[in-house]
Amino acid sequence: MKIRTPLLLLLTGMFAQAAEVVDADIVIFGASSGGIAAAVQARRLGKSAVILEWTRHLGGLTTGGLGATDIGNKGAIGGLAREFYEQMAAYYARPEAWKWENPKDPVRDAAKQEKGVDPLVAKTGRETKWTFEPHVAMEIYRRWLADVGVPVYFGERLSGVRKEAGRIVEISTEKGDIFRGKMFIDASYEGDLMARSGVSYHVGREANRVYGETINGVRAQTPHHQFLVDVDPFFKRGDQTSGLLPLVQVGNGGVAEAGDGCVQAYNFRLCMTRNAANRVPWVDIKPPGYEAGRYELLARLIEGHEAEGKPLRLGDLMNPVRMPNDKTDTNNQGAVSTDYIGANYAYPDADYETRERIWKEHEDYIKGFLYFLSSSERVPQRLRDEVNSWGLAADEFVNTGHFPPQLYVREARRMISDYVMTESDCRWERKVEDSVGMGAYNMDSHNCQRLVQNGLVRNEGDVQVGVRGPYGVSYRSIVPRQKECENLLVPVCLAASHIAYGSIRMEPVFMVMGQSAATAAVFAIEGKVPVQKVDYAKLKERLLADAQILEWTGPMKTAGGNFDVKDLGGVVVDDAQAEFVGDWTFSSASRAVAVGYMHDGNANKGSAKAVFRPEIPKDGEYEVFLLYPPLGNRASDVPVNLATEGQEWTVHVNQRSAGKYQEQSLGRVHLKAGKTLAVTVSNASTDGYVVVDGLQLLLVH
Repeated sequence: MKIRTPLLLLLTGMFAQAAEVVDADIVIFGASSGGIAAAVQARRLGKSAVILEWTRHLGGLTTGGLGATDIGNKGAIGGLAREFYEQMAAYYARPEAWKWENPKDPVRDAAKQEKGVDPLVAKTGRETKWTFEPHVAMEIYRRWLADVGVPVYFGERLSGVRKEAGRIVEISTEKGDIFRGKMFIDASYEGDLMARSGVSYHVGREANRVYGETINGVRAQTPHHQFLVDVDPFFKRGDQTSGLLPLVQVGNGGVAEAGDGCVQAYNFRLCMTRNAANRVPWVDIKPPGYEAGRYELLARLIEGHEAEGKPLRLGDLMNPVRMPNDKTDTNNQGAVSTDYIGANYAYPDADYETRERIWKEHEDYIKGFLYFLSSSERVPQRLRDEVNSWGLAADEFVNTGHFPPQLYVREARRMISDYVMTESDCRWERKVEDSVGMGAYNMDSHNCQRLVQNGLVRNEGDVQVGVRGPYGVSYRSIVPRQKECENLLVPVCLAASHIAYGSIRMEPVFMVMGQSAATAAVFAIEGKVPVQKVDYAKLKERLLADAQILEWTGPMKTAGGNFDVKDLGGVVVDDAQAEFVGDWTFSSASRAVAVGYMHDGNANKGSAKAVFRPEIPKDGEYEVFLLYPPLGNRASDVPVNLATEGQEWTVHVNQRSAGKYQEQSLGRVHLKAGKTLAVTVSNASTDGYVVVDGLQLLLVH
């Protein structure tokens, strides 16, 4: 890497800070976890690299409070990302790492704080740790960059991109600095370099019809993180002419399944503690200009729960997940919480001044939310006392008043490229042939709107739908269309629909994508080809050599004692082969056919269907069975419609009986080989969880 002669700027007779011209093989915009992994990989492969970051924070969310790592299956994470979590385990294996706790066995006690088993530990012989304090993540990232000699330029707001013949030549910043490279990687949460390079992208939710999805767009119903008591939205209760309360939006929310410009809510991931010796009281973070009236909606929510005999606890208003040393990673929880719903729509495409204003508004909102809960007489004393037993950790984020320095930008711009990751990929309805890493988390969107419906406050947009197992992320989804740019890779704001991005957007996945992007960039340099023409076979070979996980061949979320399809007899169609419409969640909590089953979450009644279309091997009379694991919380009246040529009927199935696995006969029907039978399971007007595991046809004669 070369740093050329500074360009000196003369202001009022004084020399200002010198601007620089920096040359590197690979220029990385964004010091996120993905950007750091990309830089380290580039250096390991012998290329020079530089990172520029528009904020003054290193490491994004990984060092910014998100210590409870979100990933659906830890076995899907390899490469540099796995090294990070292995180094985290090594750190906490040292007794001196435990300043505020005194574990008898650091490794064992640390493991108790985590959910989910890491299936690769037994194979590799190396422990991993997926929950950690922010400052420990920062130590690891700083050491990584120092070890390989990657400089990081902070406060570098992008101002221009110069391209020649479809390739980026240099990028410039508001400071006057110029960064030149052979390859560029946009690892920012916002996708600024991608956008300024003329690459197509999308902001907001697509309509379901765009990619043939079922859980994108405006939600017909939102069961989770919802108001569970009636809350009047008007300034004067019952008076629609008096105006809406703060935090409630104007409008009808749009048409169900249609696209819009709404962005799922942002927040900050708080590092809290109940340790009095390390606790910053909430009064110390009271925001300037605080007005209690801004939180009238929260007060009415609390009062509504008190009136119905359902008093709220702290855990109903925020979600503190335990971290080492008596700390937390605290996230949003419930109807009104740390998510600032509806306040971020302008953020993705905004200029930097506007972004900083939105950022500060989110910070002030959350500080005011915490101060209100800790001080207002509208909050019951019991709840105030519980809130005041907590505070921010005094030994974290010391340079920003102990408040996280990174806004949780859950999604911003998303690239549109030759391959867009969609719900079909997450559901295993299609499989990519050029995987560069794996997603594994639920298809997860936080609420996007808070509206008035039928005279009451309702949240809209939350989705929590499971995936069947880890799935590949296409190389084509991290590179633009060749006609738009030939030397740019986008591992963070990659090409994905809103709902698929909700699964992919996890910090370890960003690390994986960053490493894969840098590897491809090196191969493009060495092969003197556009990134779109990198030899995938060669790329795959190198990624596997670097211990990346590119394909899932192991079990998908299993439960012990499952039934093997081939042992059941007759024609069996597993739920994996069914067509699902609406919100369905994968589970392996009960014994099932193959690897698990699907359920409707006991929500969105009337909007979820599962359709089985078995292939009929020969003419004959068949008895048709619905397969499902019974339990007391299941629905007692599940409507199942059967339709074939000349016949159609509906059977209502009681799925509540406990005990052995259930095979419920739906009747007998004469079928001809090659003809169609459609069996549709619906959750319309049901009174519990609707579960779907499979369909079985037994030839009677």
